[in-house]
Amino acid sequence: MKIVEGDLITFALEGQFDVIVHGCNCFCTMGAGIARVIQEEFPEAYAADLVTIKGDRNKLGNFSFATVKRNKHEITIVNGYTQFHFHGDSVLVDYDAVQSLFKKVKQHYSGKRIGYPKIGAGLAGGDWARISRIIDLELAEEDHSLVIYVP
Repeated sequence: MKIVEGDLITFALEGQFDVIVHGCNCFCTMGAGIARVIQEEFPEAYAADLVTIKGDRNKLGNFSFATVKRNKHEITIVNGYTQFHFHGDSVLVDYDAVQSLFKKVKQHYSGKRIGYPKIGAGLAGGDWARISRIIDLELAEEDHSLVIYVP
């Protein structure tokens, strides 16, 4: 995994990534963290989330997506369902869902430039060391980057 500092959304809009992946809950609630920024910048991605079944546990490990054109660049935004709930004091991320998601990302987007934040380690409270190992395993040999947010 490459690690870069900056703004994932800005980098995508500049054409540095073909695919960006972010973690979502299963309740069609993109109201906090980077999900909220994605909802505002890419309403098409939020619309893709809204056509899924709200509260469906079967979404875990799967994704919805939208492909948009911005600044002459095509960007695919992957809404990865890595947590069921969006509130609570416990760890919300589902590590098996993270693994399933990134296995599917590789199947669908192999050969693309993939960027993501610390999925599952922010508001979802997950262990980034564990999550990063999963991502490295599932995206082995792919061009993928962790973007650490720095305004």
